[in-house]
Parts: sequence; C-alpha cells; structure tokens
Amino acid sequence: MNLRDFKKDVEYVVGEFVDDCTLFLAINPHKATDEVAAVIEEAVDLYNDMKDKANECIEGRKAAYYAGLRKEMCEKVDALYERLSEIVTKASPQLRHRKRRTADKSEGLSGVLFCVAGGRDGW
Repeated sequence: MNLRDFKKDVEYVVGEFVDDCTLFLAINPHKATDEVAAVIEEAVDLYNDMKDKANECIEGRKAAYYAGLRKEMCEKVDALYERLSEIVTKASPQLRHRKRRTADKSEGLSGVLFCVAGGRDGW
C-alpha cells in the first residue's frame, strides 16, 4: 500500500458513492433530496478528511499507516451506504418487498460495492 494507490482508492470509492447518490436523485427528483444532499456532503467531507490524512507527514511504517486509513475509509463508506440504503428504502416503499442480497459483514466494502452495482445475485 502506498500513497498514490490510497489516493486513487479514495477518489474511486467516494466518487462511486456520490455517483450512486446522484443516480438516485436523477431517477427520483422529488424524493428525499435534502437527505441525500446531506449524505453527499458527508461523503465530500470524508473525501477531504482522507486526503488531508494521506498528505500528513508521518514517521515510521507508512504501509501500516495507509492500511489503517484504508480500513477507516472502508468503514465510513460502508456507513454512508447504509444511510443511503435507508433513504432509498424509505423513499421507495416498493423496494421493501423485493428480495435482495445484503452485504455480508465479512466481505467489507467490496461486498457492499458489488451489491450496490447489482453484481452476483443482485436485486
């Protein structure tokens, strides 16, 4: 794990989350726009926070530091996806009755992203 890879991961993961939020807003222009805007704002804050932490001058084992940052980012993005999922379910009651695959906690962020993208068993 190095700085360049971590910065690319932050841009990709947070960017994909914001894309998912804007997709929901584009499909449902009059539903929960304020709530989704608040979640997007939190994602932007997370992006800025992770970039600031990545740019800090650190001493010692850099690989361990970046691995810790990656873990922190994954946990926070997982929480943001949970909030977005709650907003989508509340705004679209017909989705509640569909059987969908939920991310297994052991899969971590990759499972959530794959689930959101409609992979494997999808929705």
